[in-house]
Amino acid sequence: MSTTTYRLGVLEGDGIGPEIVPSAVEIAAVAARAAGVSVDWVPLPLGAAAIESHGTPVPDETKQALAGLDGWYLGPHDSVSYPEPHRSALNPSGTLRKHFQLFANIRPAKSFPGAKAVCDSADLVIVRENTEGFYADRNTFAGTGEFMPTPDTAIMMGIITREATDRVARVAFDLARSRRKKLTIVHKANVLKLTTGMFRTVCQEVAQDYPDVMVDDFHIDAMTVHLVRRAQDFDVIVTENMFGDILSDLAGEISGSLGTAPSINASATTAMAQASHGSAPDIAGQNTANPVAMILSGAMLFEWLGAQHGDEAPAAAAKIIEAGVADAIAGGTATRDLGGNASTTEFTAAVVKAITAADQK
Repeated sequence: MSTTTYRLGVLEGDGIGPEIVPSAVEIAAVAARAAGVSVDWVPLPLGAAAIESHGTPVPDETKQALAGLDGWYLGPHDSVSYPEPHRSALNPSGTLRKHFQLFANIRPAKSFPGAKAVCDSADLVIVRENTEGFYADRNTFAGTGEFMPTPDTAIMMGIITREATDRVARVAFDLARSRRKKLTIVHKANVLKLTTGMFRTVCQEVAQDYPDVMVDDFHIDAMTVHLVRRAQDFDVIVTENMFGDILSDLAGEISGSLGTAPSINASATTAMAQASHGSAPDIAGQNTANPVAMILSGAMLFEWLGAQHGDEAPAAAAKIIEAGVADAIAGGTATRDLGGNASTTEFTAAVVKAITAADQK
């Protein structure tokens, strides 16, 4: 039983967000009660609805409220559908990651029994540096790293710093130490010698502080092949921003579906649960979206809260959520992308039922 009440923000976002975020919150609330965790849920405006109500997709009041919370759930955004000037601005996810310096994007890819997967024994985690690299929209203090000196010339800056690489590498090595003690550095040092070359070098320097972790490295192009051929051989992968985004989408599909790919974005003091996939506007409102990625992102947030606060109860809630999802899928309840025919609400109910049944044993 936890003596702490955790205050968690709820930002539903766009597209399928208003379907999958409530699903994740409902399941988390059931798991939290089972684990003896008190949660105060705080709904906040974000996305297209916030543009209508506040004139901006990320209102200042939302950022101010988030600063006082223990963490939050962020639904997907459909920023390409926003009216200008919001469409061309930094999207809501990037805005929050940059504003709160959420430098570590942690994205697991694990196969589920009962779900169709390219590799049915995948169990890896991609740790993606989240604040610079080749994501030009968040690697500068002001403005963006993209510019056009002429109408026919576009330039993008890719920025790698020792400080940012060192801190994300330590997150990755700590995670590897808690798992199977294997870490893979992904880079493109044969071509991008100074930038991703420094990323590789700094990670290798950090490795000296973790002699118990086995380390190897691959070029990004080779890594895509290795993931497809032998995803089961990898444990923790650390890489820069854009490479990490691409690899985690690939890993999510290899392990069953991008709909099962969770993530958290974390700093040293706060964390944001966010599914790896997008807003899927083509199926929004149809009650067919797979909520697993959002549900498991919430589980990751609870696990992070437990570690951050030295509290076993949130970590127990995380395990309850994970077991409920696995039991539901293994029991034959799955959405279309996993080979089933369950709706979002039907899958949610199956997970709640599995958690409740386990709690009553």
